Amino acid sequence: MFPQERERYSRNALLAQVGWEGQARWGAGRVLVVGAGGIGSAALLYLAAAGVGRLGLVDGDRVELSNLQRQIIHRTPDLGRRKVASAAGSLAALNPHCRVETFDLYLLTPAHVREVVQGFEVVLDASDNFPTRFLVAECCWREEIPLVSAAATGWHGQLLVARPGAENPCYRCLVPELPTAEAVPAGSTAGILGAVAGVMGCLQAVETLKLLLGRESDLTRRLLAYDGLRGRFQSLTRVKKPDCPLCGDSSNSGLTENRKLKTEN
Repeated sequence: MFPQERERYSRNALLAQVGWEGQARWGAGRVLVVGAGGIGSAALLYLAAAGVGRLGLVDGDRVELSNLQRQIIHRTPDLGRRKVASAAGSLAALNPHCRVETFDLYLLTPAHVREVVQGFEVVLDASDNFPTRFLVAECCWREEIPLVSAAATGWHGQLLVARPGAENPCYRCLVPELPTAEAVPAGSTAGILGAVAGVMGCLQAVETLKLLLGRESDLTRRLLAYDGLRGRFQSLTRVKKPDCPLCGDSSNSGLTENRKLKTEN
C-alpha cells in the first residue's frame, strides 16, 4: 500500500474491527450497485471513499434536472449525460484507486441479471421498482450472492439483507408477489425527501462493508424501517416462509422479464 493510501484510509484502520487487514479486504472487494439514483448515490460515494477496490454500476438512464434534489453523485453540468458516466466521473474524482465498471443498460431478464452479477461478492439493490427488485433478488439468491436492498419514498425508508442460506429468509419471504402500481406510488407522484434516500444509501454502505469484512448482519433476519418525519428507526423480525415462491420447499419464481429500470430514488 502506498503512503498516500495509508493516509487516506488511516481512520478506517484505527477501528478495531477493521485495521489494515480489513482495509485490504475492502481493497479487494467487488460490489455491484443497481441504480445510480438517490440511494445508490450515497452508497456508491461511501463505498468508494472507504476504499472498495471494484465497484460495478448498473443504470440505463440519463441525468435529469429533477434528479439533482437527491442524486448527489451527479452535478448540474452532468445534465443529459448517461448516469453511469456521470457517476463514474464523480467516483474517480473522489478516489482514483477505486476501479469502476459501468453497465449502461436496463435489467430485463433473469439471465441478463445473472450475466451482470457474475464476479461480484455483494450486490446492492438501489432501484426504485419492484420488477427490478424481484429480478435482482431472485438472481442473487440463486447465485448465492448476498443482497443488500434499500428503498425510500416520502419520509420513509427500509433496509434488509438477503444472505442465501438454508435458515435465512429471502427478499420474497417479505414481499411474495409484485405489488400493484397503485399500492406503491412512484417518487415522481408521491415525492421523496432527498436526505431520506441518502440515509438509506449510507446504511446500505455500512451493511455492505461489514459483509466484506466477513461479519454477520443482524438485518439478515430483520427489516430496518426509518421514519424521517418522526426521527425513528424500527427493527422488525423477518422469518423464512416454507411456501415462499423463491426459497420455499417448492420454489418456482416464474419471473420472465422487466420492461424498464428507472431510478427515481
